[in-house]
Amino acid sequence: MSTSTEDVKQGLTFRSFEEGDDHNYSDFQQAIFKAGHSHKCPVYVQRTPPCQESCPSGEDIRGWLQIVRGTEKPTGDKSWEEFAFLRSTEANPFPAIMGRVCPAPCENGCNRNKVDDVVGINAIEQFIGDTAFREGFDFAPPPALTGKRIAIIGGGPAGLSAAYQLRRKGHASTLFEAHDQLGGMIRFGIPGHRTPRDILDCEINRIINLGDIEVKTAVRIGTDVSIDTLEREYDAVLWAIGCQRGYGLPVPDWEGTPNCVNGIGFLEAYNKGDLKVTADKVVCVGGGDTSIDVVSVARRLGKISNISEEDRVERVMGGHAVHDSTLTAAREGVEVTLTALFPKEEMTAAEYEVDDACEEGVTILNGVMPIGLVKDDSGRATALRMAKCTVDAKGIPTAIDDTEFEIEADLIVSAIGQGGDFTGIEEMKNDRHLIDADKFYQVPSKPGHFVAGDVVRPHLLTSAIGQGSIAADTIDHFLNAEEQKKRPKVDVHHFDLLNKLKESGLEPVEYDHTPTWGTSDLGFAVHNFEDRSSQEVISSNQLFLGHFKGEKRHHRKTQVPTADEVLGHFEERHIGLPVVEVQEEAKRCMSCGMCFECDNCVVFCPQDAVFRVKKDSSTTGRYVDTDYSRCIGCHICADVCPTGYIDMGMGE
Repeated sequence: MSTSTEDVKQGLTFRSFEEGDDHNYSDFQQAIFKAGHSHKCPVYVQRTPPCQESCPSGEDIRGWLQIVRGTEKPTGDKSWEEFAFLRSTEANPFPAIMGRVCPAPCENGCNRNKVDDVVGINAIEQFIGDTAFREGFDFAPPPALTGKRIAIIGGGPAGLSAAYQLRRKGHASTLFEAHDQLGGMIRFGIPGHRTPRDILDCEINRIINLGDIEVKTAVRIGTDVSIDTLEREYDAVLWAIGCQRGYGLPVPDWEGTPNCVNGIGFLEAYNKGDLKVTADKVVCVGGGDTSIDVVSVARRLGKISNISEEDRVERVMGGHAVHDSTLTAAREGVEVTLTALFPKEEMTAAEYEVDDACEEGVTILNGVMPIGLVKDDSGRATALRMAKCTVDAKGIPTAIDDTEFEIEADLIVSAIGQGGDFTGIEEMKNDRHLIDADKFYQVPSKPGHFVAGDVVRPHLLTSAIGQGSIAADTIDHFLNAEEQKKRPKVDVHHFDLLNKLKESGLEPVEYDHTPTWGTSDLGFAVHNFEDRSSQEVISSNQLFLGHFKGEKRHHRKTQVPTADEVLGHFEERHIGLPVVEVQEEAKRCMSCGMCFECDNCVVFCPQDAVFRVKKDSSTTGRYVDTDYSRCIGCHICADVCPTGYIDMGMGE
């Protein structure tokens, strides 16, 4: 229904004058911006982006992406590639390995997902690590020694991370490793086509080459060296023994059935080079990363017909046999089945890993549980009895009546969980076959003992690396007889503006304590900057998302063999991005919580109050400043800041 002319004349609610008033609009711009007065002026506030908050290693992801994209320039004669490597490895000394195998919780948290797709952080990290491997980059020289030495039990990701961080604090260490090589689960639990051994060796040797990190392999604490000896000879002890003992299935007669084995032992036998072929029909029970690695390896290894009793998988796993490489010439494809309690979308393994396993010819059965074994007269299992199931809120499955079925099997592998091996060190374990830890990764009631990694709680490699770093901090406080500091709310490695100013030769001068008003023109203070990164994570609704146009993500290529190609396929899975695509992908980062020099605030400020800092005084985090004698508090700069770096916070 249309509105009458009379109603229109009487209902003009937007008019701010009476008929006949004389109005002059000589300067629309002046009239508009006078309406924006306030008593607050811009403050530049650093916050933590969600990618970093989601990273268990605590990497300064935004920082090294800024370097790759070209926003933060290298200092000295370093290339941007080396500069990015040094920044990324402040938290994590394994960029090439973690760029390949980390399930990337950082990407799950990426704010870019609100625009188009997440930033490919893993692919860029792989490039950084691969470039360091190729170019022979080293860590910065460590500081002088403090005279303290720490015993680190376990040479896996947690132990190596701790040794690295302790040496950067001036402390020496001795790594005790039960295997004959360092690497832990990275070497003995993950197949080489996912973690190339030459790259792994390089990243481990780079840590050892810092110096004053002694390595003792093939040594078991509790058997070869006692805990008492460690306590006498070292200033602190860090337990990073991992979880090398896999759990069997909770079905009758599992223990003692020769062809029922655990996934940890299966993968270790393969990764040591002892296991060359497997069985005709392999069934793995799991649903997590370990089970995916088991079935992936089984499909690649294949089997040989009429295998001898001596060459059976369980004999190799028990250390009673080693496969000759000539067996591989006659191998054939195998049937591999993976079973899981949960639906596919709820499996703990990464989604792409599950999809790859399907592509490689693995049959996956979801929503089922093992209930028993079928055995022959010799005592070997010939099938695994299963049933459909429901799972309660605590993760406990219940079989559904009348849904039982059998899966034929020549080898049954359990990959349902793992615990530590406490032979000879029983006093350290709790009732879950792990080691208790407080929030600082100290072992309660055992002063001088600390713990990190899977033996605290089995989780991701990146979690073990992060725990090793935090444990190193705790040990440093302990050695210096300092009271433990409360860990920050956002407990990751943050960009440090003072360090950056020092690195750029722009550090504040010493304050002479002369009373003064204001600091904007004085060199002893960092003017109008606030670091809230240890308390606040910046969400997407604090950004100006309208600044960012949709840009296609650069995906690295993967070599996933089909079911017909998988036998004997041990080529690396991830093919790294070329440098141009790496830099383009890094430019998709929205630099949440930190200036990335877009100039929006400078361009849109109506009073010319926001200005670029002179080049000889400019660095990351100090690109723009405000002339408060000009600022009228209109908050336009804050509105158009894409990264949420500007708050209207200074003033009343």
